[in-house]
Amino acid sequence: MSVALRRAELSDLDYLVELFSHDEVEPFLAAVRVRDRDGLRDEIERSLAEPQEFGRFVIEVDGERAGAMGFQIVNRRSRIADLGGLAVHPDYRGRRVADEAARLFQRHLLFDLGYHRLQMEIYGFNDRAQAHAERAGWVREGVRRKAYDRHGEWVDGVLYGIVREDLD
Repeated sequence: MSVALRRAELSDLDYLVELFSHDEVEPFLAAVRVRDRDGLRDEIERSLAEPQEFGRFVIEVDGERAGAMGFQIVNRRSRIADLGGLAVHPDYRGRRVADEAARLFQRHLLFDLGYHRLQMEIYGFNDRAQAHAERAGWVREGVRRKAYDRHGEWVDGVLYGIVREDLD
């Protein structure tokens, strides 16, 4: 199995709309995550126009689309990027696709694009995503207690970070 990442293109738009609205994916995405066609088109166009500051990427397995992930700059001076929108299509779950894609993404952002720190937040109820983050080398840094109203209840946000030195 060969896992690869590439920047999303407009030809990926229908795939991303379907992925982010899938019944087994949507409940785990941030409530503010763009899912509609126009919003995703805007994200793809921004990713292509501002590749150093914003990215919407497609995960491929053996040349087939299997998921997506993204980043955006949150602090230019300190070279910090916030990651989000990791979604693996249910057909590809259980094969550690997300783990391999996350490692590729970390290296791309830290070594190719020159970021110093990557960070992300995962809903406290998403045990599978937290286990994935720890397998992929992320360091758990803290918890925002009952920070988000998600599906009618207050849930925690678990904070993770990784710095360039973690991969050296």
